[in-house]
Amino acid sequence: MSDGTFSIRLATPKAGGPYTITFDDGDRTTLRDIYSGEVWLCSGQSNMEMPVGGWGKVMNYWHEIMSANHPEVRFLQISKQRSFVPAADTDVNMGGWRTCTPETVENFSSVAYFYAREMSRRLGVHVGVIDCTWGGTPAEAWSSYAGVSSVEGFENETGMMADNGFDKDRIKAEYERRVAEWVSMVTEGVADSGDKVCLPADGSLPVMPVPGQWESSALPGFNGIVLMQREIDIPDGWAGKPVELHLGAIDDEDVTYFNGTKIAEGSGYNVERTYTVPAELVKGGKALITVRVTDFEGEGGICGSASDLFARQGDSRLPLDGNWTYKVAADFGKLPRRPVSAESASFPTVLYNAMLYPLRQLPIKGVLWYQGCANVGRAAQYGPLFRRLISDWRRLWGNDSLPFYFVQLAAYLKPVQVQPDSEWAALRQAQAGALSLDGTAMVVTTDIGDSTDIHPKNKQEVARRLSLVALRRAYGFSDITDRAPALISCEIKGSEAVLRFDGDVVTRGEAPRGFIVLTDKGQWAAPEAVKTDARTIRITAGGNIVAVRYNWADYPCGNLFGPTGLPVALFEAGSR
Repeated sequence: MSDGTFSIRLATPKAGGPYTITFDDGDRTTLRDIYSGEVWLCSGQSNMEMPVGGWGKVMNYWHEIMSANHPEVRFLQISKQRSFVPAADTDVNMGGWRTCTPETVENFSSVAYFYAREMSRRLGVHVGVIDCTWGGTPAEAWSSYAGVSSVEGFENETGMMADNGFDKDRIKAEYERRVAEWVSMVTEGVADSGDKVCLPADGSLPVMPVPGQWESSALPGFNGIVLMQREIDIPDGWAGKPVELHLGAIDDEDVTYFNGTKIAEGSGYNVERTYTVPAELVKGGKALITVRVTDFEGEGGICGSASDLFARQGDSRLPLDGNWTYKVAADFGKLPRRPVSAESASFPTVLYNAMLYPLRQLPIKGVLWYQGCANVGRAAQYGPLFRRLISDWRRLWGNDSLPFYFVQLAAYLKPVQVQPDSEWAALRQAQAGALSLDGTAMVVTTDIGDSTDIHPKNKQEVARRLSLVALRRAYGFSDITDRAPALISCEIKGSEAVLRFDGDVVTRGEAPRGFIVLTDKGQWAAPEAVKTDARTIRITAGGNIVAVRYNWADYPCGNLFGPTGLPVALFEAGSR
């Protein structure tokens, strides 16, 4: 080509090797230890990025690392990069393709590794996996400009790019102008004004447990600004001495006050806060610690563990965990959405352009996708966005039937039996909507989640379930069962609903759980009775049933499985 680049297409040799490839333009270069096999692209956010060791530390991670001597498994890890325009090339970690060893596996995607290990074992060929991930990123960052332009809700970002010629400096300047306007709007009345900032300490306000994400206690589904306050008794011996406040991690930003006087501010959802109260502010007796917490999206609050929260003077400590008074200062759900940072990996298209687009000429068998947490709260938008993402990726590789297998969000947050407004369940339902596209499949993981960890450790089982899907659908292993039975009909008559599945469902010897019903009284509630019989479930309610849901909660408690142990996916049926 005119720019000096070139591409070569070779007939794929029989699976195996090692092969060599020699280039000779006067200077001979030989590539060695090349194998012909299967290549899968593994992408998404942190649950796909989660390494075997490193920050991830999956189940039995030390054993997994030390036993990872698999020359038949090869790794390619794409470096984290952003771009507003499609890039010609991309950077990689570890110098390119690497053989699986304890040294190379430790910081590589655990799901990708466990999947490749299982697929190589079952297929008897070398398997290469590409780790193309970035934790905390939404689907729109992995989408093309045409893709996000076709979905409602991204007009601000697509307009910002187009109006500024896709120039990063101009886009950044425009973002800074817009975010300054937004901050001024949402903090009006709650920003620093020179006055004392504290809440009444007379018991008139509600309380919430701290530490903990407020979504799982007092403020489900809330994003915004909350004033949180803890009253403590300062020992007389601390008077006139500086005091350290250890507040743990605060999601996302905070401004902290002591007896109404600002002492510090911080940002970063996973950054632990340690602030010093100046000696001149410390007096014996009652004192108020007030924290203005701003949560832009996802989880929010004063998080961490109870041991992270304390006030200290010298060797003496006062615990700060327990019930804190709170008051909502601004509800972002009632305000325009905060502009996405132009320097963020969450900005639409930037990861598609920088990390995915340059791979388009690399032949792949299919895609494994594990993402969605960063889009919780935007389920209605996620449905069409995700389907368009799949279509765009297939178009990029010139293969309309490219296998695209994805992991549905695992269970997370506080277990609740009746939670009809669960945003996590709504996002799972939006994910399932992509099954309308041919060549897709979904792995259900609600049974292997963790109520306190958004990154469940059992990535071995996630990869095993993905391998079942791939073996059956991409490689024709028709004797493999890769999903639990699915609902095929729901017949409602008065206070009874009869659900029928396309296979036998089991509850492992327990009474069936996880169902809620909407009756003509207008309320969702647990049913009065649930009976199972092979492929049929009968539900009885205390009123005329309108709709039935299964496993509709952040952390669902359903116990329906197929005969091979795979969990039944959430569903809604009826005429709501």
